[in-house]
Amino acid sequence: MICADGRAPRGRPEIAGLDELDAFDEVIDVRSPGEYADDHIPGAVNLPVLDDAERARVGTLYKQVSPFEAKRLGAALVSRNIASHLENHFAAKGKTYRPLVYCWRGGTRSGSLSHVLRSVGWQAAQLAGGYKAYRGTVLADLERLPEGHSYTVVCGPTGVGKSRFLRALAGLGGQVLDLEDLAAHMGSVLGAYPSRPQPPQKLFESLVWDRLCRFDPDRPVYVESESKRIGDLHTPEILLRRMRASPCLNLTAPVPVRVALLKEEYAHLMADPARLGGELDRLIQLRGRDTVTRWKALAAAGRWDELVADLLEQHYDPAYRRSLGQNFVLAEAGPTLELAAADPEYVGALARGVLDGILATA
Repeated sequence: MICADGRAPRGRPEIAGLDELDAFDEVIDVRSPGEYADDHIPGAVNLPVLDDAERARVGTLYKQVSPFEAKRLGAALVSRNIASHLENHFAAKGKTYRPLVYCWRGGTRSGSLSHVLRSVGWQAAQLAGGYKAYRGTVLADLERLPEGHSYTVVCGPTGVGKSRFLRALAGLGGQVLDLEDLAAHMGSVLGAYPSRPQPPQKLFESLVWDRLCRFDPDRPVYVESESKRIGDLHTPEILLRRMRASPCLNLTAPVPVRVALLKEEYAHLMADPARLGGELDRLIQLRGRDTVTRWKALAAAGRWDELVADLLEQHYDPAYRRSLGQNFVLAEAGPTLELAAADPEYVGALARGVLDGILATA
């Protein structure tokens, strides 16, 4: 049974707790691909011992015929799948390889694979309590972990390069919680990534949990001034509350710089005016049909600078001012940095100045 602090009972090397994750060469999730897609331990590889169809088939047999018949079928399917994994995934593993295996509750599925791996000679262990215990730990930790860190919230209207600034901070060794990257969404109505779908809510929470667990509580965490929702996902409540009570750093940029940055970030929409038009239609209720029709006409004519500048003035900037005044009241007292140029060197210089304690106190 997993302990409240994420540890497993000691004295059993074949059982491990969440506090030991980093001691293993690999974490293996043996649940079905559908279960894995919904949520998993960050970094875990999926080696299902039953795929989705097989799991459904065994479950139906268990309910409609008998547990015995279900277990007999399940054993054959699991054995076949484990054999495939041995011939493929595990074929190049050395003698010292040490994996941690988990399933839904740390029972039959993970036990089957870990038993075979130990029989080979590898020091495989099962995660105590499986995914169910892991999920419980994530939920409990998201109630307390955000309170253990100090945050600097990077504020600024759309197009001032907040995400680039955060990436520059991270590249220079700063502790960055990039919620938009974890959520695979840029936050705005047009913010969906072209080829990267958003993760399920549970997986998003796992990714946030993983980052918070790895941060040093004695160093600041830089985070963007996100709203409660990022696309279809919800920012964890305690984290959001802590962010809104934290000191802020404001980024600004001239409109031409903002237009240039946004044209780079939304190049996929500029290449597909029809798709852009469909996205703009979502703003009809807020901005009116005539305004949206004018924006679509600018897009159709390829007048991108004019379109982006108008979107900033008519939609994004007013929405940002309202949101900032309601949610990040400390922004007004924070220092302001100007991104005077869109090139990476300038962004990097701003980030270096903040980390060195020069610009943030100017």
